[in-house]
This record gives sequence, structure tokens and C-alpha cells, in this order.
Amino acid sequence: MCGIVGYIGPKDAYPILIKGLYRLEYRGYDSAGVALLDGDLKLYKTQGKVDDLARLVNGQNVAGTIGISHTRWATHGEPNDVNAHPHYSPSGNMAIIHNGIIENYGSLKEELLNRGYVFRSDTDTEVLIHLIEDIQLNEKTDLVEAVRIALNQVVGAYAIVIVSKEYPDHLIAAKKGSPLVIGVGKDEYFLASDASPIVEYTKNVVYLDDEEMAIVPRHGKLKIKTIRNQEKTPYITELEMQLHSIEKGGFDHFMLKEIYEQPRSIRDSMRGRLNVAKGIISLGGIIDYEQKLVNCQRIIIVACGTSWHAGLVGEYLFEDLARIPVEVEYASEFRYRNPVITEDDVVIAISQSGETADTLAAIQLARSKGATIIGICNVVGSSIARATHAGSYTHAGPEIGVASTKAFTAQVTILTLMALSIADKKGTITKTRYHQLIAEMDAIPAKVEKTLKVNDCIMAIAKIFQLSRNFLYLGRGYNFPVALEGALKLKEISYIHAEGYPAAEMKHGPIALIDEEMPVVVMATRKGTYDKVVSNIQEVKARKGIIIALVTEGDTIVRNMADHVIEIPDTDEILVPLVATIPLQLLSYHIAVLRGCNVDQPRNLAKSVTVE
Repeated sequence: MCGIVGYIGPKDAYPILIKGLYRLEYRGYDSAGVALLDGDLKLYKTQGKVDDLARLVNGQNVAGTIGISHTRWATHGEPNDVNAHPHYSPSGNMAIIHNGIIENYGSLKEELLNRGYVFRSDTDTEVLIHLIEDIQLNEKTDLVEAVRIALNQVVGAYAIVIVSKEYPDHLIAAKKGSPLVIGVGKDEYFLASDASPIVEYTKNVVYLDDEEMAIVPRHGKLKIKTIRNQEKTPYITELEMQLHSIEKGGFDHFMLKEIYEQPRSIRDSMRGRLNVAKGIISLGGIIDYEQKLVNCQRIIIVACGTSWHAGLVGEYLFEDLARIPVEVEYASEFRYRNPVITEDDVVIAISQSGETADTLAAIQLARSKGATIIGICNVVGSSIARATHAGSYTHAGPEIGVASTKAFTAQVTILTLMALSIADKKGTITKTRYHQLIAEMDAIPAKVEKTLKVNDCIMAIAKIFQLSRNFLYLGRGYNFPVALEGALKLKEISYIHAEGYPAAEMKHGPIALIDEEMPVVVMATRKGTYDKVVSNIQEVKARKGIIIALVTEGDTIVRNMADHVIEIPDTDEILVPLVATIPLQLLSYHIAVLRGCNVDQPRNLAKSVTVE
């Protein structure tokens, strides 16, 4: 979590920093701050959003061509002005911004308190900058060496940038477990948690690896060394991101824009990988490990949140098509329950950002046991992309809305291609079925486009249920993960309590909740277990529950039973999640808007969870 932006060069830093913070605000919006060096080191910070920081700074002297800035998702210390970043060193000569968690901050702080240091905040970050200055003073060393020594004493995750009055022509940065990218311009450098604040100014970037430090000069070449004091050569890559992809493009919210981008993002996730005419699926990123997948005895999928729901769809796909046993694990639990992992296992790690701390920890555990790791993520150069043996990028484009939408369908698209490809190579599906499914895959973007036309219908339903306090989502088979994802979306952005259940499990407890005030969203598409779902709807109606049914075009049976109906195009059962998810995203969106919620920045959430 948290977004960090730094700049050093010939231009005024503040406009670059504040614009960068707006672009990173999805990473956290509890507080914001900026530090600028222009002879003196000036610091401005406040509780609240980047808008609040802009108002605080308005009219003040913000000169300076070097600076750092931060937008916070609180971990240590409540969101307030004092705990906002940046944080001064004891002398006031340095300031630091930090994304991550210093796990041993308590013992470090106790040592520093015993030496007479005074702390202004409750944050772990202030402990780190105190430690750096303490080392610099007591060991009579320069700033770079003090940072290096301090980081060798730190346990946890960090992406940090430090500005110092004593080194007015340098920024010092370092990374472990949290993302940090450096933009390389002409006589200027940009630092950020991801590329969105950088793409406007340069396409050339350097991604820091874990335990690397960057010495970023006003003039001259970027230097990189490890915290073990090994010199490294910066590796410059070119950004694929386009500026228009991180702007709203006429939509009221990023979330709505990203919902409507799904026909393109699904198509882009298949582009170059699916050739219907030749009957070929080619996933170049995993080609060297395809045989490992074909021969593996078990697949373990690790993920968090929405990505975990995509993994559940993947479980159905791999077991149904490729006949490979699959376990889907919450990455946050996986590493703490001493799981049984062997060299014959393939672990598929799924993450939109490629930086999810729990998923990275699960990868590290699985690698230590000899498993083969396949990554599915959206961000080129991300930590998960570098930590896995192989993988596939989703090519969904930047997702700014905190509640994930197009990332989910892109992940399911990749999982579907992967399962189909392995099934074909194993011979676990017939050639006729294989060709039917890849033709249907090719048609999915058009079906999603058609599904988006139910927006007005969903808006009308949202007006009816905007004041509801509870929702129940039911689905069977491939639609069960869709029900879970629909409930999660509603919780995330509208703050309505919602639960997803397998439809058959309703009578084993949740049916006690159903009354005339309980809206029940039922996935009732005309494939698979349709007749069973119809029976579940009758059980709800018998208790006076309100049915909102998601049905296949032309359905008459459920239409005559439901209170409200949303139609989607007829789709093969295994591909229904790619289409059925869309109306649930729209329903959550419209209810949240009607309730006056901040759709793009829901309370207490952040986009990229880079802490455990």
C-alpha cells in the first residue's frame, strides 16, 4: 500500500509530485504529504486525501527542484497529521517516505529511546529515519552508507526515498518487498511506486530488485548497489503504458471506465495467444513449462481477494478440462499452515499488481520446497513477475479503481486459455469440444459488449435496493465464484453486508436470514445445474425473499418466478463467469453511487496490498 513519488532535476518538483500523488491515490488515501528541498527542507502534510494536501500547500512557497511525496494507507499509527509522511530525522536535516512495514520497529525504537531520541509519531517509518541518522552520526559515515547499514538491521518490507539537506543533489532510494520504479529522463529522474506518475515524462524506467539501493543524482548517471554493498548495472526498460489509459476518458469514475473496458481487455488478454483459424492456443510466457503442467499431479493456486475468486474459477477449469486436481489457497493463510508441497506440484500465483505481499510470501515458500511457480499478473516488471519461473501477463491495462473489475475477467481469460491448452495436449477433451470452446472464447468480447447494454436495467434495480442492509448471492458450479465476487464488490464499494454462497448450501444455514427485506441475487443461467437453481429460487420465494435473477437471454421459467431479471447472452457453461460478472459489477457500482460512496477509493481499502 501507500504511494510514493520523488523527483530530482531542473524543473519545479511540486507540480510533478502532486500530480503523481493524484495518480497513485488508489494505493492509499488516509493522509498525504510532500517534502521539498530548496536550501531549507520544507515539509507539508495532512490527514485526508491529496486534495487536502493541495489546499494546505496552496499559496505557500513550494520552490525546489528536488522533493519527495507520499499518499498513505495507515498500518502503524492512526491516520492523522502527525503520522502522515514524510517524516523528519531528529535533526530535521533529512526526510523519508516509506511504503511497507518495518516488523522489528519496536525493538529498534526501544534502543533509540534509550539513547535519548524523541519520536513525534506512532509510525515505524520514523524509527527508520532516526536509525539512519543515528548510524550516520555515531559511525561517522556518509548518508548512503548509513542507509545501507540501517537496512541490514531492518526486518520487513520497504520502498523508501530519502532527501537530505547535506546531500542537496541526490535522492537515496531502496526497495525490499514493496515496489519502486525509477524513471530516467534527460537530466532528471522520477521515482514512484508504479509507472503511472512517470509515463507522462519518460518511457525509460529501471525497476529496483529487492535489497537494492539507488543513488539518484541531479547530474550524472544513476547508481545501484545492494545492501550487501555489491555494485549493480541499472537495466533500463521501456514502458508499454499509455497516458490515456490512466485517465477517466469521460467516465464519471475509473471503476465505470474499467467495467466498460472489459471487451477490449479480454480481447487483449487473448491477442497473440488464441488463433481460432489454426486451432492454436500459444502462451509464450509458459511454453518452457507446459510439459510440467501436462505432467503435474496437482496444481495449487494462491491468491488474495478478487484474484482468489479468479483462482476458484481456475479450479473448475483445470479439473473439468485437464483433469488435474487443484487446490485454491488464500495466500495469506498458505504460508502459515505448514502446507504439503512437493517438486511435482505446480503453483499458480495470481495478482493484479504483481506486488501482493501475501502472495509473494507464498511463492517464496513454494519455491523453497522445489515447486514450479507460474505467475499471472497485470504489471510488467512487478515483483511476482520476477519471482516466478514463468507466467503470463493479463494485458488488461492499468486498473485505477480500487475494486477490481477488468483484472478479474482478464485473469479468468488467462486461466481459461491455460486450462484449454493443457487439456488439448493431455487429450482430456475431444478435438471437437476443444475447437468449439476456442471459437466461443473468441466470441466472448462481443458478448461482454452486448451484456453492457443491460446498464439501464441494472440502474433501475439499483434504485430499488440502494438502502438495503444485506444481500445474498447464490450460484452453483462455475457460477459459485461469480456469486462470491459479486458479493465482494458490493461490500467493497457500497458498504452493504453481502455474502456469496453455493446455492445448495443456502438451506444449511443462510436460509434463516431470508425474509421480505432480503434481496437474493441468483446466478440462474441456462446451463449446468439450472434445474437445481430453479429449486433454490423456489425455496427463497417460499420465505418471501426478493429474487434478482441473472438469466440467459430468452429464459421464461425463472423470469416468471423472479422479482427482477437481468439477461445475459447464451454462453458455454465454462465461460459464463466472463459474462455473468459484468452485471454484478454494474449493480455494485450503481448502488454505491446512489449511496454517495466514493466508488474509486472505498474507505479503509487500497489497491495494491504490499503488507501482510
